Amino acid sequence: MSSVIVRAATRSDVTGIAAVMRESLLSLGRVAYDEHQIASALLYIARPDEQLIDDGTYFVATEDEGIVGCGGWSRRRKVYSGSTAAGDENALIDPATEPARIRAMFVRPEYARRGIGRRILQHSEERAAAEGFRNFQLVAMHSAGGIYEAAGYRSIGESPITLEDGVVLDCTLMEKSL
Repeated sequence: MSSVIVRAATRSDVTGIAAVMRESLLSLGRVAYDEHQIASALLYIARPDEQLIDDGTYFVATEDEGIVGCGGWSRRRKVYSGSTAAGDENALIDPATEPARIRAMFVRPEYARRGIGRRILQHSEERAAAEGFRNFQLVAMHSAGGIYEAAGYRSIGESPITLEDGVVLDCTLMEKSL
């Protein structure tokens, strides 16, 4: 893993990020979701949020120039890529009173359980903390395993996501404080 580098994502990474998201959902997602849920997630979640890239808060892990993982954080209200547009989802959140949103964490299946997701998560938390955030929140897909618990996040309740086609993904709302 020493050859894996975490860096800020650029617009030229969008195709590679989408591929990582798709591969992760197709393989790792099957642990927790059925075929119908996976198909819907591929349509509505496996698409990079370019605003995160433009904001400089989305990162890729690369090895030999190939993207092997991705993830980031947001200073905006939106909590996941697949959410339909809401009036205030692009509004900035106040680091003094609201948690930074950890967003869109995915790793290629053959790189799973090598600490890559943890490195991206830690990198995201460090960058958010540098902007004054002391609390973090995420909506964890059930296929994420224990990565978030191992990183100090605690479940604060179930948070099912209803995708644009009406398919529901069971997820967990999690938080962490510094």
